Amino acid sequence: MKYFLYILLIAAFISCGSDNPGNGFDYDEDPPGEDSIKSGELIWSDEFNTGGTPSSSNWAYDIGHGSSGWGNNEVQYYTDESKNVRIENGLLIIEALKEDSEWTSARIKTQGKQSFTYGTVKVRAKLPEGSGTWPAIWMLGSDISDAGWPACGEIDIMEHVGKDPAMVHSALHTPSSYGNTQNSGVSEVTDFSEAFHVYETEWTPDRITFKIDGNAFYSYEPSVKNDQTWPFNDRFFIILNIAMGGNWGSDSQYETSGMKNGIDPNLTQARMEIDYVRVYKN
Repeated sequence: MKYFLYILLIAAFISCGSDNPGNGFDYDEDPPGEDSIKSGELIWSDEFNTGGTPSSSNWAYDIGHGSSGWGNNEVQYYTDESKNVRIENGLLIIEALKEDSEWTSARIKTQGKQSFTYGTVKVRAKLPEGSGTWPAIWMLGSDISDAGWPACGEIDIMEHVGKDPAMVHSALHTPSSYGNTQNSGVSEVTDFSEAFHVYETEWTPDRITFKIDGNAFYSYEPSVKNDQTWPFNDRFFIILNIAMGGNWGSDSQYETSGMKNGIDPNLTQARMEIDYVRVYKN
């Protein structure tokens, strides 16, 4: 997630990097038997099986409009309120709502809570529909406060823009290719808003592969790996959100005065449901 991330939002992030990054998540103490975890075994998950708010051990929140609409001219105001983010019936609900003339939504992240280097991330989710919606499941390098963007790296597991329904995108942002990056792939998911699908990235020291329901559709494996092409050897954290409008999500037929606020005027709600987030050791 997100294209054209603005440099001023860096101050909003809290660094959780490590001088000696390794496989698995950060903990106050090393989890028992971490070294004995085998490839393919689960190392962390949130199953969202408790009601109320997301676990504070796993998730933090971004709040507000951000700098220049989170760097993308998005129109939503992010909150931590239950109307926008909550757990119901074993599902994490992120809901964007049109309230008077403003959209509210939520963006939650594991920054400062859980981070990892390498592994397979699987997120089972049902996506919102409607022109102007821009949901995302993505990751940023934990050293963003020090390195900045795009030097920290970005892994977009899933992005979908409602103006181009059923086309699910995955991408990598690096110093050698960022913003409208060329390191990307797309796959068609016709029932994206009607059924749950597993959006996945498999991240190793050699390559990053994106899959939907276990089917690979894009892999990134540069022949030369350096800080320009491969900022993917350190810890990353996970982000889940629904943006509205913005540089990519905005539908030009609904834009006014050249503003990136092109959202279907008949749309009043957009909802993403997430069954689980799981991370496996590679």
